[in-house]
Amino acid sequence: MVTDMNPLAEELNSILAGTVAEGLLSALGRRMYFPRGIIAQAAEARELAPVKNATIGMAFHHGQPLILSAVAERVGGLSPGETVAYAPTAGFEPVRRAWKDLLIRKNPSLDPGWFSLPVVVPGITAGISYAADLFLDKKKTILAGDPCWENYELIFTGRRGAALRGIPFLGAAGSEGGGPDGGLDIKAIEGALKEEAKTGVLKLILNFPHNPSGYSPTTAEARALAGLINEIAEDGAKVLVICDDAYFGLVYEESACRESLFSILANLHPRVLAVKVDGPTKEDYVWGLRMGFLSFGARGLGEEHYGALIKKLMGIIRSSVSCTNSPAQHLMLRAMEDPRTAEEKQRFYGMLKRRYGLVKDYIRNYGGGGRLEALPFNSGYFMSFRCRGIDAETLRRRLLSEQNIGTIALGPSFLRVAFAALEEEQIPEVYQAIYKTAGAL
Repeated sequence: MVTDMNPLAEELNSILAGTVAEGLLSALGRRMYFPRGIIAQAAEARELAPVKNATIGMAFHHGQPLILSAVAERVGGLSPGETVAYAPTAGFEPVRRAWKDLLIRKNPSLDPGWFSLPVVVPGITAGISYAADLFLDKKKTILAGDPCWENYELIFTGRRGAALRGIPFLGAAGSEGGGPDGGLDIKAIEGALKEEAKTGVLKLILNFPHNPSGYSPTTAEARALAGLINEIAEDGAKVLVICDDAYFGLVYEESACRESLFSILANLHPRVLAVKVDGPTKEDYVWGLRMGFLSFGARGLGEEHYGALIKKLMGIIRSSVSCTNSPAQHLMLRAMEDPRTAEEKQRFYGMLKRRYGLVKDYIRNYGGGGRLEALPFNSGYFMSFRCRGIDAETLRRRLLSEQNIGTIALGPSFLRVAFAALEEEQIPEVYQAIYKTAGAL
């Protein structure tokens, strides 16, 4: 039982009382609030005392923040305020609204009233970590597809002390679960989710396109997943689904679902809370800007509820990094507004799709049988092999030392290859070396 809770936290908890969000909050999430201190008072002063504002820890001259010439000269196009001034804790309002508008355009079935205004976070990893802070307690369980991105274990288990449970995720080609070309093993996923739901609470993270396999569900698979989650909620369990959409939009096959699963989950059931973590990192090729977004969606939640969740999230941000960097937000706002962006993104997408096609063709023509089985893949930056009778780390080291080829071993069984990082002409040589080296082990 939490004692000595701040009155502001109690106020937010009372707003969320009776909702799915209240039932899913962690102890830390219940304690979180956004203080009416320096940041709130400074925001008020910016509006009412813009000239004689002595609230914030910044230095000004003639109305502009002081800025070193070495910095100003290298960020042409941004003002001193856009470059070095602190950002609001939840991000600049125009950036947040522009991203929400973009989400609606990219996900036509997503109603703007179904989800909150996105909050700016310092990267997608930070967004996932903040979601864990809000909703995951020590020794509690969160499910993820097996294999999964290795950072999930560091976030959920290392930081939060929770149990990360891998669930069977991808079926082999021709299997009962996987379909003719492989895919989601819906039967295995159903068994794992329903078993965990017996506790009364189900928390899981879904990552599409999936890292490390590079798989996105078909439209039928996405509907089946949503139907399964709805069934579990109907049976009485509270469900949290974190949608890790880091690679959203990078889908190369017509059969793959083009919308985020969040589009369904955000208005699925009153006992389902969806948290969308996304951003321009991979979608817009700005990896080092470290900027992402976090949005909440659940049937029955309104602006007041979303406002309470956002204030709790702002408390998490304020107590950790304070705010996301300003220039990244302004640069991305300019990029979203720039008429060149759509054409350039389409051109970059075409480059990645051609690399994907070369990998797919090589595996189809030369990669059958043997020591390596390609996991289903149709999207993203990566594909992965399941190692049969050989150790993935041994294979990785051989490729590095004998072929000067870098890959990633994920445990003893999986080898991940980032084809997005390879030039087109390198792909046949690299994959030939991978199969040859594996065959020699």
